Amino acid sequence: MGASWRVDGLRALAQPIAARAGLVVEDITVTPAGRRRVLRLVVDLPDDCSGGVPLDAVAVVSQELSAALDAADAMGASPYLLEVSSPGVDRPLTQRRHWSRARGRLVVAVLRDGGQVRGRLVGTDDEGIELEDGRRVPWAELGKGRVEVEFARDDAGGDGGG
Repeated sequence: MGASWRVDGLRALAQPIAARAGLVVEDITVTPAGRRRVLRLVVDLPDDCSGGVPLDAVAVVSQELSAALDAADAMGASPYLLEVSSPGVDRPLTQRRHWSRARGRLVVAVLRDGGQVRGRLVGTDDEGIELEDGRRVPWAELGKGRVEVEFARDDAGGDGGG
């Protein structure tokens, strides 16, 4: 119970800091590491943005959150290490925002009925996702997905996103 309360408190502290930097809080974890703890904060761009998370924004969040943690004594007296990062390419696509950010990328998703769908994501809307070949998958049928890493694309249309 104490750990979830602490993460909730840390999220409440981090969210406005991330928002001022133009980011959203994706995930927060606190894990023991010997005599200290590691606080990992993952930040991402909001739903309506595309591209990568600016390194300068991550640095601002890291500096401001560090100062706020010290001022609020949110981590207590034990030493801790703060790590602020953006999600990697291997992040599972579990939220609508994740799918929207993956537009233009090759994706693979497990369907709730146990099947699988693979294709280039061209869009998302209130009903679900649309793939380049015209297939549509409703949100209710869509399970966890992932972006397929592409080192080169055959078409002249782009670099695979990102």
